[in-house]
Amino acid sequence: MCGVIGYVGDAEAAPIIVKALRNLEYRGYDSAGIATLAFGRVWAEKDIGKLDQVCQTHQLDSLPGSTGIGHVRWATHGEVTPVNAHPHFDCKREIAVAHNGIIENYQELRTRLEHNHLFVSQTDTEVIPHLLEEFVDAGASLEEAVLKTTKLLRGSYAIVAVSLKDPGKVVASRKDSPLVVGRNDGKNFVSSDVLAFLEQTNRVAYLEDGETVVLTKDIVFLDAEGRQLQKEFREVDWKCDEATRQGYEFFMMKEIMEEPHAIRCAAMQDKRLLLEMAIGILRSRQVVLTACGTSRYAALVGRYLFSRLGGKFCDVIMASEFQYFSDSIDRNTLVIAISQSGETADVIEGVKRARANGATIYSLVNTVGSTLARMSERVLYLNCGPEIGVAATKTFMSQLTLLYMLAFTMANQMDEGLAKILDICPKIEKCFSKNSKKIWGLAQRTKGSNDFYYIARGINFAIAAEGALKMKEISYVHAEGMPAGELKHGTLALIDKGTPVVVICPKDYTYEETIANAHETKARGAFLIGVSEAANPIFDDWIEVPSVEEIFQPLVTVVPLQLLAYYSAVARDRDPDKPRNLAKSVTVK
Repeated sequence: MCGVIGYVGDAEAAPIIVKALRNLEYRGYDSAGIATLAFGRVWAEKDIGKLDQVCQTHQLDSLPGSTGIGHVRWATHGEVTPVNAHPHFDCKREIAVAHNGIIENYQELRTRLEHNHLFVSQTDTEVIPHLLEEFVDAGASLEEAVLKTTKLLRGSYAIVAVSLKDPGKVVASRKDSPLVVGRNDGKNFVSSDVLAFLEQTNRVAYLEDGETVVLTKDIVFLDAEGRQLQKEFREVDWKCDEATRQGYEFFMMKEIMEEPHAIRCAAMQDKRLLLEMAIGILRSRQVVLTACGTSRYAALVGRYLFSRLGGKFCDVIMASEFQYFSDSIDRNTLVIAISQSGETADVIEGVKRARANGATIYSLVNTVGSTLARMSERVLYLNCGPEIGVAATKTFMSQLTLLYMLAFTMANQMDEGLAKILDICPKIEKCFSKNSKKIWGLAQRTKGSNDFYYIARGINFAIAAEGALKMKEISYVHAEGMPAGELKHGTLALIDKGTPVVVICPKDYTYEETIANAHETKARGAFLIGVSEAANPIFDDWIEVPSVEEIFQPLVTVVPLQLLAYYSAVARDRDPDKPRNLAKSVTVK
């Protein structure tokens, strides 16, 4: 998730914008830039690297003018290069735009615009200033141009724009990406986060989807049709040092809470690319998914989805073992590699051997321009922004979303699948509010336990394994996840009085058999934690999840397991963001 800032006021803009960007650095970024208006021109500088480096090289603080915009970028479309950094400009360099989000139809728009406009970057964002240019040249004001442009965009966006033809004005608009407006005497702000300008003012108003704000010495809010809105400003009861994680104690909780937004962003993919990849999967004689850790559990869910929806069986091989299967990989094999960082050493080693044998490589990654992305014929990006907590949470949800999208496309149900996925997001949000307090109490109750077991059947087996991994990673508690039917093949010998057993058992065709396995552990004295939409007398504690179609259960059952691991870590005085001995990107084998 990147950071944007727009400012209009009496004071010089550049120092204020640079300070705001420093307050947004925690969001993660790979490049930075600002643009200001003064003396009849747009002054702009941008580059890759840390903000301090960019400031030192380009003297960002010294750009003239009292109106401007700024951006710290985390690459989604296009590699990490100076030209891909924000802001982006129209042909005459009279309009500057910074943007958070994903423009789903940017390829279609770019193809249309390329006949009359010069594009210099690889980003989806660059279509926006060129669209604005067309409307402004036709006589529209900047806010009119923004309103017309946003009607042409599909996807998510938080846009801030300035134009030489409307000096002293910043226009911003949003859809599925946050924007907050700040007001102080002689200083007006708009940003992706109140933290950006909290030192200047705590009087804020929030934009809703489809709304636009016009900052001059005044502030005007508009709806999607350009009608003026009235909004109430209210005070935010935050201190700057408390807001570095948007008010959350740890990044992990913040990232869990971002999961609905991450799902929406991941679902916004180029439909042509999805179709090409789905056809490639269906036509391949052999399909192998390879990944490590959490990504491998996403792959296990993907295997189920490909079989259930697409009628295509594939295998899942953990990346550290993949190289030992290279004799079975040839030009008739399609390898789908999954990695959050795109730099995971075991994944890259296996992919190298597969390529050497002639295999086709697809990948699902979160880092544009990463090694794995460059090694792949086709890539789907997670689009969920940086994940700072070591334990993967929102990236797991994004990986699942991409696998759902591929599976539905294989079944020729792309649009239907997209609609169903997006319908899950409000249910996840409700799951947070309903269960957080209960799960905190459960974590307190079980903090003396040093062994946890997670059982499930069907598509939720991978979620049992992922829940156990989260508990191990951040709470340092021994935990195992397994198919419920495997209990009696060894693990049942480890169950004794008070042992926590998490039973994932939604009311589907696996319910009765899973409950029967739960009875087996109960007879040995287990403390049963049910994860289901329905209570059962056998449960000692019950975490209620929303009722959804069976194939979508992983998206709702994993949420309480992430929260249980998080709260268990906090209850045991562990740092969930930085678990011992673990790194976010595993670049050694």
